Order: sequence, then C-alpha cells, then structure tokens
Amino acid sequence: MCGAGGSTGKPAAADLLGPEIPHSRTGAQSAAAKMASAFGSEQMFSTTARHQLLQVTVEPDQRSKLIQDTDTQYGPFTKQLGLDTEGRPAAGATLVSRTMPAGTTIRSYTGSTADVDVWCASLFGLTGANVSKQIPVKEGWLTMTMSLRWTGDGWKLTAYTQKDGPQPTDQGAEFGAVPQL
Repeated sequence: MCGAGGSTGKPAAADLLGPEIPHSRTGAQSAAAKMASAFGSEQMFSTTARHQLLQVTVEPDQRSKLIQDTDTQYGPFTKQLGLDTEGRPAAGATLVSRTMPAGTTIRSYTGSTADVDVWCASLFGLTGANVSKQIPVKEGWLTMTMSLRWTGDGWKLTAYTQKDGPQPTDQGAEFGAVPQL
C-alpha cells in the first residue's frame, strides 16, 4: 500500500495532484484537502513513500528542507512505534493512520498563492498480536494550514502547520423523538 500505485506501477503519490485540480480557489482547497489526507496516512511512516509523496506535492525550492524536517520528525517516532524504515509493523500487527478532511477554509488567496485551513478527523493506533506497545486506535481532530503556490505543475506546498482541534462536542441540539410510523 505504501507508495504503490495502480496498474501503471507509478507511486500512489504521482496521482495525488492530477491535472483535474484547477487553478482556482476551489482547486487550492481541493489540493490542500488531498495533501492533508496524504500527510496523515501510513505513507508518512515509510521513508520511501514519504519522500515520493513530498517529491510530488512540495514546491521544488522547499522540498529538501521539508524532506529533512519530516525525516527528523518521523524517524524517531517510527522507531518508537516499532515500525521498520518502510513503516511496516511486526508480523500480525496493524498500523492505522488516517486523516479525513471535514472542511476547508481559504485564509488567503491571490491566484498564485493560497493559505488553506483543512479541518480533519483522524484515526491513529497500532494494534495486533505481536505489538510490544499496543496503542488502541483513537480518534482525534486537527487543523492543518497548507500554504500553496501555483506552478507549471499545479498547486504545490510551500509550508504547512498542524494544531489540535477544534474538537466537536456530542452535546448538540436535541431533535426530539422520531415519530413511529
């Protein structure tokens, strides 16, 4: 799964920001949401898949710095989880890392640049029979701010930040009883 594409044999990251993403506000939001989803996936725990993903999504001027930053961040965390350098857990174990965009907001848009907040739900955990440190899969909420620039190859990331929340509450409005039919 990590880095493998479809029948073409291309890395999965190669299709992430395909030509269907337009040069528009909506296109910037779509690109940011796709990037947020990919950056919260199991791909980020595999050195090879992470580098392929960043190669496709990051603006060339920022690429080597972001690769170095993410290697510094993910390398020790991957080791701490007991994963190998390609993000694989021990036999019988499962790593779950999913980020699902729930909404986007344009913070700024100039036509050639955009800052987009992507609000996401996430699932993360490590489970299985051979896990020395079992981490039950838990849900969370986060916001990624993606700074994008339009290039000849479409929307490319120049920087991103991530913070926790906002977390929705389950104390919403009461809708009353559903009538029996």
